[in-house]
Amino acid sequence: MLECKSLIAPSDLSLTELEKLIALARRIIQNPARYAEVCKGKILASLFYEPSTRTKFSFDAAMLRLGGSTLGFSDPSTSSTAKGETIADSARTVGQYADLIVVRHPKEGTAKLMSRYAACPVINAGDGGHHHPTQTLTDLLTIDHYKGNFSGLTVGVCGDLKFGRTIHSLTTCLARFQNVRFLFISPEELAMPVFVKEELDAKGVSYTETTSLEGCIGELDVLYMSRVQRERFISEEEYLRLKDYFVLTTEKMALAKPDMIVMHPLPRVNEIATEVDADPRAVYFDQVKFGMYIRMALIMKLLGMEEPHA
Repeated sequence: MLECKSLIAPSDLSLTELEKLIALARRIIQNPARYAEVCKGKILASLFYEPSTRTKFSFDAAMLRLGGSTLGFSDPSTSSTAKGETIADSARTVGQYADLIVVRHPKEGTAKLMSRYAACPVINAGDGGHHHPTQTLTDLLTIDHYKGNFSGLTVGVCGDLKFGRTIHSLTTCLARFQNVRFLFISPEELAMPVFVKEELDAKGVSYTETTSLEGCIGELDVLYMSRVQRERFISEEEYLRLKDYFVLTTEKMALAKPDMIVMHPLPRVNEIATEVDADPRAVYFDQVKFGMYIRMALIMKLLGMEEPHA
C-alpha cells in the first residue's frame, strides 16, 4: 500500500515508493499471467473531461489485465456535468460505485478537488498544464528499462517546454535522483517555466537552455520530444509559427550516441519524422506498453492488493 491515498502529483510518491512501483512493474512484465486475477471484483471509473486515447486505454487495459472492471466516460457531454453537476458531487457519486477513480480535466486542480470528496483513491490523469503523474511513471519505467538507472544521465527535453505538463513532471521527478543533467531545447517563446527552473536551482541540479537540437543531441542519453500543443495557445498565428520549430530527422539522429533513446508522450504530429520510427533508438511506441504495466502496478498499490503467490 502507498502512503498517499491518491496520486495527484509525482511528488506524492517518495523515492522509495517510486522504486517499489518500478520494481513491481518489472515483475509484471516478466510474468503478466501471474497478475491476471489480482483485482477481480474491483471497479475502476475513468472520468475523462478532455480527449485522450493512450491514457484512457492504458488505464482501462491495466485494470482489465488485472482482472478488474471499468466504467466511465470520455465525453463529458454524456455525463451529469452537462446538467450542471459540480466536480465535488460527481466525486461523491462515482465514489459510491467504484474502488478507484481516474480523472483527466483541462482545469488545473480538478483531480485534487475530486480527491477531497471521493470515498476512494483518485489518480490524476492530467489536469491542464499542471501534472500528469502516471505519464511520469511511464517515462521512468521506460528509462529504467533501457538505461538500468537514472543517476548520471544527460536528458534533453525538446519542443514545447512552456505548456508541456509531461515535461514539467518528468523533469522535477528526475531531479530527485543523483547527478542528472538536463538540456532544455526550445524556442525562446516556449522555454521551460521559471517555477521548474527555480526548483532545479534549489536542488543544485545542472541544466542548460538552448535553441539548437543539432548542437546538443550528441551529448544526450535520453531525448524526450514533445509536440507543440495547439490546445494551449490562445493565438492560432502563434501556434502555426512555432509548431514546426523542431523536427527530429534521420540526419539529426546520425549525430546522436548509438545508445541514446528517443521518447515521446504521444500523440505525435510532425515533430518526429516517420522515418525515425525504424531506428532502434526510437522507443516511443514501446513506451506506450510500459505505461500499461506501470499503471497496473499503481492500481495494485493504491488498492492495497497483495501480490499473488508464485
